[in-house]
Amino acid sequence: MSILVLAEYHEGQLAAGTAHVVAAAQAIGGDIDILVAGDNVAGVAEAAARLDGVSRVRVADNAVYAHQLAEPTADLLVALADDYTHLLAAATTTGKNVLPRVAALKDVNQISEILAVDSPDTFKRPIYAGNAIATVRSEDSLKVITVRTTAFDAVGESGAAAIEAVDVVVDNALSTFVDETLAQNERPELGGARVVISGGRGMGNGENFKLLEGIADKLGAAIGASRAAVDAGFVPNDMQVGQTGKIVAPELYIAVGISGAIQHLAGMKDSRVIVAINKDDEAPIFQVADYGLVGDLFELLPELEQKL
Repeated sequence: MSILVLAEYHEGQLAAGTAHVVAAAQAIGGDIDILVAGDNVAGVAEAAARLDGVSRVRVADNAVYAHQLAEPTADLLVALADDYTHLLAAATTTGKNVLPRVAALKDVNQISEILAVDSPDTFKRPIYAGNAIATVRSEDSLKVITVRTTAFDAVGESGAAAIEAVDVVVDNALSTFVDETLAQNERPELGGARVVISGGRGMGNGENFKLLEGIADKLGAAIGASRAAVDAGFVPNDMQVGQTGKIVAPELYIAVGISGAIQHLAGMKDSRVIVAINKDDEAPIFQVADYGLVGDLFELLPELEQKL
């Protein structure tokens, strides 16, 4: 068996999730290659080569692959796919954008957001917002898989894989990069933070999210939000945790003013320790919380910050 992992990167840095995808590839077994596709990505390739268990890093360095657009990246993967039995990527915005296109072009099924590997052709994945786990087996000659990175521990960085250039240059006439606006945030990235504190509809308005900032600063935490808070316009949607937002599994998750709708729980219930603060003692969030505090968040948050 041979596995190709699509590397993800941001601002010239290899994304942490790639190391988790390599761990999933190790669970499948076989030779593991990493594909780094982009423009001026030598540094990303060097970081990928240090991941444990990787045999080879294949680098497609060309302007057509800049910004990881789905169309050229998928065409590149299709051109390389015949050498592999499995194609893997993180179940992130990039992975979810590229791999379904690869699966369609190769006329195979995609297996989405796997949580565990039973065998090289059998995997576990969540369904019904994570309330059930499906065991699925693929008989396709090429398995196209996205990986829920929070379900696999990252591999180490003591490897020394070979790096080789890929001379495949595709013709992209379907999409054009126009612009991007990057949010500036000094706090940890939400998807990989060790501690996350999230606010919900109970915060009342966006201004009140400042109550979370002092606690986040003291804990080195990222700040998230429920979909209800995002839909109400309290905070931007890149802060959303849940089934249709980011999936997180930090060491500590603090849910403030969040009732605990099933869609939100799907995005955070794998957290190691869950703390809930809510004035409704019958809120569903308390069913998954390790610690619950019933009371008015506008009184409890300043006191919590002071004690921290």
